[in-house]
Amino acid sequence: MGVIDNERIKQVSFLLIIVLLAYILFRELYTFFPGFLGAITMYILSRKYMFRLVEDRKWRKSLAAALLMFMSFIIILLPFGMLINMLTDKIGYAVTHSSELIAGLKTINDKIQASTNIDILSQVRLERLQEYITSVLPGLLGATFNTLTAIAILYFILYFMLVNGREMEAWLYEYIPLKDENVLRLGTEFHKLVIANAVGIPLIAVIQGIVSLLGYFIFQVPQPLFWFAVTCFTAMLPVVGAAAVYVPMGVYLLATNMTWQGIGVLVYGFAVVGTSDNLSRLILAKKIGDVHPLITIFGVLIGVNLFGFIGLIFGPLLISMFILLLDIYSNEFLTKKREVRVQR
Repeated sequence: MGVIDNERIKQVSFLLIIVLLAYILFRELYTFFPGFLGAITMYILSRKYMFRLVEDRKWRKSLAAALLMFMSFIIILLPFGMLINMLTDKIGYAVTHSSELIAGLKTINDKIQASTNIDILSQVRLERLQEYITSVLPGLLGATFNTLTAIAILYFILYFMLVNGREMEAWLYEYIPLKDENVLRLGTEFHKLVIANAVGIPLIAVIQGIVSLLGYFIFQVPQPLFWFAVTCFTAMLPVVGAAAVYVPMGVYLLATNMTWQGIGVLVYGFAVVGTSDNLSRLILAKKIGDVHPLITIFGVLIGVNLFGFIGLIFGPLLISMFILLLDIYSNEFLTKKREVRVQR
């Protein structure tokens, strides 16, 4: 029976203490986790410009960081916040006028049933829908407050990450317990994942939203800007995508005797919006990478449940990070064991 190395016991005990403290800190700071993820994402997107301003153009670190934070707010967060604000206004209206909304849906359903003899929404389904509106939608309003909190934390952390970028990266390179080539690979692959998830998915959604908006104006859809915002968010959803908006909208227009508008919306949606989705994914996948549909599906389900609206982006990113870490772990540790077995 072998003797256990005293140094190994100390090492394991110390690691257990670190893991325990990490668990306690994560549990208590979980509310700030979306802001931390956002700060990492924004740092990766802006680090190149930060180093260029400071090292090439000799800007002060604080000034360069402030400029990049301001630009990121104007270009990324402000439009995103405006879309969320448009949605939450309508969500608030839907919650306070849920009975009127259900009555309107029942009227539309009766018209569809009279013309096609198909009962899409039965009385039981309408009652369940009203229960869903009054129970689930208020949670989305609460998610807006959480999003604002996350943004404030994001910029607080981002400032220090930008100002101390070189020192932070050197520290990570030194203390990450991996081989040098795996540390470099981790940084490169993680950069690609952030670009693909944080830029690719929203950019494709916005492209579909803009293409859809043109159709909403052409076919005189009521409140086109609101439906543009809804389309941008549903376009991030895998499989269904923007069809979750233009299909029900086309059916609604047909049911309300707006026949040519309804047919136009359906044809435009499948022919033009669907084509724009395929083309944008084909073009962007070559430049900034693509995300597997399964990662997007489960990422959205997990992310929205954890973080609310911003989970549409961070959910797929978390799953992609998890898969990357598994791959690097296999390369770092399991490859050595395989080599030893082969030599034996």
